[in-house]
Amino acid sequence: MREGVQVRELTVVVPTFNEAPNVEPLVARLAAALDGVDAEVLFVDDSHDDTPREVERVAATSALPVRLLHRDDAVGGLSGAVQDGLATSTARWCVVMDGDLQHPPELVPTLLATAVEQGVDVVVASRYTGDGSAGGLANGVRRLVSSSSTAVTRAMFPRRLADCSDPMTGFFLVRRDAVDLARLQPRGFKILLEILARHRLAVAEIPFVFGERLAGESKASLAQGVQFLSQLAALRFGRMPRFAVIGGLGAVVNVALVWAMTRADVDYRVAAVVAAEATIVMNFLLQERFVFRDLRGERFGTWSRFAHSFLFNNIETAIRVPVLALLVSSGHLAAVPATALTLLLAFVVRFTYLARVVYRPRRRSPEVGTISAAVPSIEGDVRKAPLEQV
Repeated sequence: MREGVQVRELTVVVPTFNEAPNVEPLVARLAAALDGVDAEVLFVDDSHDDTPREVERVAATSALPVRLLHRDDAVGGLSGAVQDGLATSTARWCVVMDGDLQHPPELVPTLLATAVEQGVDVVVASRYTGDGSAGGLANGVRRLVSSSSTAVTRAMFPRRLADCSDPMTGFFLVRRDAVDLARLQPRGFKILLEILARHRLAVAEIPFVFGERLAGESKASLAQGVQFLSQLAALRFGRMPRFAVIGGLGAVVNVALVWAMTRADVDYRVAAVVAAEATIVMNFLLQERFVFRDLRGERFGTWSRFAHSFLFNNIETAIRVPVLALLVSSGHLAAVPATALTLLLAFVVRFTYLARVVYRPRRRSPEVGTISAAVPSIEGDVRKAPLEQV
């Protein structure tokens, strides 16, 4: 328990990004719905507009306690905001909902009552059970994408999502102590999927109708779609498949360069060195973006990570090229298959070194900001504990 923070029955965690017009009506409806419940609203805000000031203004007169966690560094996007909100709460139960009123505040008491009555860890407000509906999505294409993504996700996690028809929803209640926050690797929008896939939890559902957005613009984008696919791959398979895909692409580029240069009468050993240097740089850039993005800066800066990676790969190349020469000269293999074979053998060693040395997380405890005496808020960048893979 953190000194100075009241322990409540319920915290409503609302991640916000430029949602100023929605704050007052959301708090008013939550206050009416939660009358008699020992609850609070916690806005976790990544905004660049007046949302923080609007939250503080509303908090000053609201009958329902309102707190603000404004993040200077929006690590993990919406999912990271939810993780930080859960870390800040001391309540037994936490409801996660959007700040745009597409999630009806009037259902929050029903989520809480269902959890208590059924003795479950999570209660999901589902668009795909009973009388639920995804009608509030912008158009038929978004509804199709949503339902298709849900079907694919449930197929990939048949056991963990057996009792959840809508793992993509952003409206749910969770028992705070049931979630190990250090296990989460937040990215993008789909924090419920992250929680359910990494824990064995008892789940119940209630239907809800996804409403129309009151104000502001949808945050959905192609980039969010790519993040979602990356999240699915990470949850299901971990980092190695992404590393392997990039390594495979690098191998193709490497072999293609060797082929092109040897066709131009360049000595195969020179061709191998040139190809290796080019693919080392390419692979580093891709790994930074798609494999170890959440671990960048944990132990080393960008140039230090590049130097470690570049040096290791060159040492590996210095060993691999003589082996390649031996395979060609004594093993009677052609240059192209010999290059492919040596790259395959180096894969496991390279991944192990990068994961255990270059991108190894620091050990640290979560830190939170301080509570302002004037306004019930928490400010500052919230650091997270090292993340573990599934």
